[in-house]
Amino acid sequence: MPPKKKVEEKKLLLGRPGNNLKTGIVGLANVGKSTFFQAITRCPLGNPANYPFATIDPEEARVIVPSPRFDNLVEAYKPKSEVPAHITIYDIAGLTKGASAGEGLGNAFLSHIRAVDAIYQVCRVFDDPEIIHIEGDVNPVRDLEIISNELRLKDIEFATKHLEAAERLTKRGGQSLEMKKLKEEVELVKRIIALLESGQRVANHTWTVKEIEVINTMFLLTAKPSIYLINLSERDYLRKKNKYLLAIKEWVDKYSPGDVIIPISVCLEERLSHMTEEEIKEEEKAINGASALPKIITTMRKKLDLISFFTSGADEVREWTIREGTKAPDAAGVIHNDLKNTFILADVMKYDDLMELKSEKEVQSAGKLMKKGKEYVVEDGDIIYFRAAAGKN
Repeated sequence: MPPKKKVEEKKLLLGRPGNNLKTGIVGLANVGKSTFFQAITRCPLGNPANYPFATIDPEEARVIVPSPRFDNLVEAYKPKSEVPAHITIYDIAGLTKGASAGEGLGNAFLSHIRAVDAIYQVCRVFDDPEIIHIEGDVNPVRDLEIISNELRLKDIEFATKHLEAAERLTKRGGQSLEMKKLKEEVELVKRIIALLESGQRVANHTWTVKEIEVINTMFLLTAKPSIYLINLSERDYLRKKNKYLLAIKEWVDKYSPGDVIIPISVCLEERLSHMTEEEIKEEEKAINGASALPKIITTMRKKLDLISFFTSGADEVREWTIREGTKAPDAAGVIHNDLKNTFILADVMKYDDLMELKSEKEVQSAGKLMKKGKEYVVEDGDIIYFRAAAGKN
């Protein structure tokens, strides 16, 4: 018999982001964070002024997730209400060297980072004498190191306090299961501190389910999944060249392995944000380039193992966000807790089947409308009608 094919274990993810994904925009002052925020959200929030700490309190806005499937379902059903999926974006004040020790706005915006599920880290690689760089000149690797160091130093502080508290509890002694668990936690936190001191991020390493349960209680800054947005001039973005790109890739590969780098021109995005959809298409054709915003949004969802299911009908078409691997009752719970608690079954259609057969009736006639129970794992693109007890559906 041929040898069994080895099944690659999926890396467990930190955190538990749900239907309302919160993402923070992080970086040094004057790297383009607030202008990027205004472009991606198409709103006048934020404060893209040319001086440090222009943004003090984090601004917040919802961003619609680009979804051709949602658009096609809306076209098919022509519902009274359309509710696309979204992510919530926070424009967080610029970090500075010494933030972990309270410099600048210090602890205030580090706490803002602690509150989000994931991070867009903006790194400036364009030269512009009109826009002050807080460190005096453009040096993206230095900037990446400053952000990394501040987040790691704060995490070392968090982890050290956690370790001290856990060690105090172990001094009680005994051989109970609780004591064994505490001792394992102490060893885990020591490993985390050593990892941070070596220059690494918690998010870029593999952890067991038990370890993740502990790490999630610590709310570490470096446990946040990150995407690096490299802010280029419009010229460099369109020609896909910049002298700093290789050095940035080498730094990310070493200190943040596995994380995604996406080139962007905030200047271009800001210009496109004032245009209609038709004007954007014409401009993109004229410059032979495209906005990076759709990729930035969808890549973050993919990085967090987030998928979509749909509820569709004449009254409403809505796209819901869940973690990959979610079972039907938990997916129903995203809509309403009552649906989870009184779940009976789920009527499931595949998006591709509906698009091919054109109607729910034809899907049912073809025997492709499936009835699934509590153990069904929802798949990306499923169109679901949940049935629950007591007439709740």
